[in-house]
Amino acid sequence: MWIKRIPLILLLFAGPPWASDRAREGRIAAEIQETLLVGEPITLQAEGADFFAIYTPEETDYSQGAAIILHGRGAHPDWVDVIQPLRSRLPEYGWKTISIQLPIAAPDASGWVYAEMIPEAFPRITAAVEYLQQQGVANIVLIGHSLGARMGVEYLAQGVAESLRAFVAIGLSADTATPDSGTLGALKKLQLPLLDIYGSRDIDPVLNSVPARSAAARQAKNGDYRQTRIEGADHFFNGLDETLVADVRAWLGRITSGEAVQR
Repeated sequence: MWIKRIPLILLLFAGPPWASDRAREGRIAAEIQETLLVGEPITLQAEGADFFAIYTPEETDYSQGAAIILHGRGAHPDWVDVIQPLRSRLPEYGWKTISIQLPIAAPDASGWVYAEMIPEAFPRITAAVEYLQQQGVANIVLIGHSLGARMGVEYLAQGVAESLRAFVAIGLSADTATPDSGTLGALKKLQLPLLDIYGSRDIDPVLNSVPARSAAARQAKNGDYRQTRIEGADHFFNGLDETLVADVRAWLGRITSGEAVQR
């Protein structure tokens, strides 16, 4: 009988099945460090556990501030679509960037598993904010793509917006059947400047919720919420990296104008 009970006991102490796959995170970090050309690998800590990030300083003689970048489902901090262009190009215009490894599941994990893991990202975002604050950076913005955008908006809905100046959500999806939870519930709580940017050829969960996302922001009376559609862009902005970077940079420049300081 004792032998038969061991698997159950181990399962009870194994933690939730949607906890991040730390071994997979380690493999990703090792692979990135072998080929990283722009930026430097760093290790941050959240809730007593280390996680990987890429820090890239500004390439100018002035600083606009810093952007924390959140990748999408199953991706990583140097993902070739959306993430790598933003984290490597924004420094050319005075922005530090820190692209962090978010919780990641097994390769065959379902969308439900990732949805359950969203709160696990919150301490990591906070750790990135604190890292930048320790460097004396006051002007900090958040940029998220796909699931990273949803993690960002739900993180901000926890009431931590005072430490962040703006949020750029790229390819943000929402479940219109649950208007008071998830993305839509979070948007109803935010008055932080927010750019909701998506492609004309984006995935259905993004395109079908465009009006609902706008309505949720209006309900929050967020006068600094803007939606921008990039014509011809798919969910990963293939072939339109330059347009994406330019639009994000221009909006951040308007929202955070006057923040640039000499280094």
